[in-house]
Amino acid sequence: MVRNEIELTEEQRRRRRSRSMALGLVLGALVLLFYIVTIAKLGPNVFNRPL
Repeated sequence: MVRNEIELTEEQRRRRRSRSMALGLVLGALVLLFYIVTIAKLGPNVFNRPL
């Protein structure tokens, strides 16, 4: 089996890492936004209900 491995330069690794971190932050912000919108739609009394 032939493996075509591409060697990345240090600059390419740095850029890939920064893109990955930016994407992770955007996804985390989206999750937080959905959570906040859901709580806002349910109303403030959602925390006062009996379990």
